[in-house]
Amino acid sequence: LRRLAPRVKFVGTIVYVVSLFLFHNWGYLLGTVFLAVMIKLSKVPFKFITKGLKSIFVLLAITMVFNILFTPGEVLVRIWKITITREGVAMACRMSVRLIFLMIGSSLMTTTPNQLTDALESLLGPLKKIHVPVHEISMMMSIALRFIPILLEETDKIMKAQMARGADFESGNIIQRVKNMVPLLVPLFISAFRRANDLALAMEARCYHGGEGRTQMKPLRYQTRDYAAYGVLMAYLVCSIGLRVCGL
Repeated sequence: LRRLAPRVKFVGTIVYVVSLFLFHNWGYLLGTVFLAVMIKLSKVPFKFITKGLKSIFVLLAITMVFNILFTPGEVLVRIWKITITREGVAMACRMSVRLIFLMIGSSLMTTTPNQLTDALESLLGPLKKIHVPVHEISMMMSIALRFIPILLEETDKIMKAQMARGADFESGNIIQRVKNMVPLLVPLFISAFRRANDLALAMEARCYHGGEGRTQMKPLRYQTRDYAAYGVLMAYLVCSIGLRVCGL
């Protein structure tokens, strides 16, 4: 699975995300079997996969509560003004499974930022005929992905420096915490703009003028396993749509 072309991984992720919102009843069984097979083929440690679920625990809890309390239907429990319906519980379970499957499925796309942006540029290539700046969009995505870990590291350094000077980012109410973040945000923005300016100067010094006439050092090419993967994705998507149409 890891040796598949980046374009196949990108399309596969999109197909899987779309299928999650097509499931109704039996579709979740199909999604579970498909996801289990992909985990087996990817050889990604299951501990690494489940580790990402911690980041969506709060979102998962909020989603479940809102669906349980605000979905009309057959009343199961009524406590004062709080009403829990059968449809709300079912919707909460479906949304929770979708979020969990979404996180697990996304974590299987082990692709470098450069490969991901090259795949996006290749897939959006036909849009160049209507003068869409595909290369520039892909370049911006690549730069943004590369800047994320740099900005996180810079944020950590600034936060530690401010805490050494007596700043407190944890105490107080929400409004006070937001005010306490100002000494962190100002130097972070200054550092980000400085890095962006240095990058622009470096690109100009290397005579970068956009994507017209540029070639790739490692062009993307399909192999037999990539076409086979497209076939599996097509069959999976057809089965998902079929179960949805049949109401299963």
